Amino acid sequence: MYNGIGLTTPRGSGTNGHVQRNVAFVRPGKKDNINYRTEEDLAKLDAQSNRQPNQGILDHERKRKIEVKCAELEEVLESQGLSQDEVRAKVELYRSKLMDHGTNELPKDEFGRLL
Repeated sequence: MYNGIGLTTPRGSGTNGHVQRNVAFVRPGKKDNINYRTEEDLAKLDAQSNRQPNQGILDHERKRKIEVKCAELEEVLESQGLSQDEVRAKVELYRSKLMDHGTNELPKDEFGRLL
């Protein structure tokens, strides 16, 4: 017997006790269970697809672009032969300037993402 199906022992039954499933059995309710979407479901799906961009991701992208500009300035200043202290001071000044005024200067598309 396997999961409560079959003979407890095949002795005396004239078979070897092998149990097969009935392939001809039609399970009811598979095709009748059709779930149509309601107007509320469609409205929820539309609201999810048109959500606002994540502000944390936008801030991270802006900071990353500022750091790239600072790294480029640092390379230029080092190639000019300035000392490490002067380079670090000028880069910090440039970074603070970009952080303060950078939010309005960077171009954005219609969804608020940085271009």
